[in-house]
Amino acid sequence: MLQYDLVIVGGGPAGLAAAVSARDNGIEKILIIERDNELGGILNQCIHNGFGLHTFKEELTGPEYAGRFIDQVKERNIEYKLNTMVMDISHDKVVTAMNRVDGMFQIAAKAVILAMGCRERSRGALNIPGYRPAGIYSAGTAQRLVNIEGYMPGNKVVILGSGDIGLIMARRMTLEGADVQVVAELMPYSGGLKRNIVQCLDDFDIPLKLSHTVIDIEGKERVTGITIAEVGPDRKPIPGTEEHYDCDTLLLSCGLLPENELSKTAGVELSNITSGPVVNDALETNIEGVFACGNVLHVHDLVDFVSQEATNAGKNAAKYIKEGESKSSRNVQIHAVDGVRYTVPCTIRPEEMDDTVTVRFRVGQVYQDCAVATYFGDELVNKRAKKIMAPGEMEQVILLKSKLAEYPDLKDITIKIEEA
Repeated sequence: MLQYDLVIVGGGPAGLAAAVSARDNGIEKILIIERDNELGGILNQCIHNGFGLHTFKEELTGPEYAGRFIDQVKERNIEYKLNTMVMDISHDKVVTAMNRVDGMFQIAAKAVILAMGCRERSRGALNIPGYRPAGIYSAGTAQRLVNIEGYMPGNKVVILGSGDIGLIMARRMTLEGADVQVVAELMPYSGGLKRNIVQCLDDFDIPLKLSHTVIDIEGKERVTGITIAEVGPDRKPIPGTEEHYDCDTLLLSCGLLPENELSKTAGVELSNITSGPVVNDALETNIEGVFACGNVLHVHDLVDFVSQEATNAGKNAAKYIKEGESKSSRNVQIHAVDGVRYTVPCTIRPEEMDDTVTVRFRVGQVYQDCAVATYFGDELVNKRAKKIMAPGEMEQVILLKSKLAEYPDLKDITIKIEEA
């Protein structure tokens, strides 16, 4: 059995940043396992710019951003295996993987970082009526076809869902000569960043229809048309609001799901809201020495935040490998209520935490002229006014270790949305 200090599952932006951080914190025997034939993950097909403003203070494309971290991994001589699939992670951190060179093999790790990213919600999960013709793609599949394979999925396009990939593909398909007719979104708000709505739809006069969904797909061999309709508050189509579009392609951008099959079989506790692991301030799961970061933990809007989170996971995994499990007896629960859907992390250890801990969260609907309030027990300790908050944009609260030290008996922290 192979022996490593740290095994990182996933060679995308999260896995790369975690590996670099762990090496910089003194861990020598690190192995990154990546199922694709190159490092970089989903960034390799994201050829648009807008990456790296926080991390590198300049605007990069996805492959450029990934390239910076790949260079850092290679400079530090961190080992990685490509075309390798992790089959299982046991409770005692034995990783079973396979590839066509080594066959099936096992690695005993002192710590494991989960960085498997996320996947798109498929058509099967959306319950759209109609046949199963050619021409229906997830937005990410279409992005790969256009940007890496060099194929054009279709010419007349309708997009269901206003996630960031769908918005970016509306622009990309238009630039490649396709006619993107409409973006329909089931919810009364967009799932993507405001800047993507402006740059990808408004700038190209592509209509965004909120509270609309696809109710029929026409065509048996290939999509020939799509019917959309407005939905009511119960999200059911309203009779008489149907609109028909002739098209040959339907792109689905209906949300991302953290890729947590491995986490489940390992016994990691998962959140009902995010579908990602429940973690503490060290980004450690309920299994000692197993950490999680990036989109496998919760879906991020900016890759810069993925890298920040992964850097913390790498640093904390390094600390765990050197010092073992902390003996902290006090865990403070963080509760997300009144408009806050979830928080990452879910618990913090006031004695063990870093000087600051960034708590990230998303809201459940669009809020205007409101405030993010933080309570220690029943006492309001911080209230920050916000002009607007939307589910498509991640929010954060920063907790200070020095402030928590003033509350030695604290058991609960509550984060909620209030009137400004």
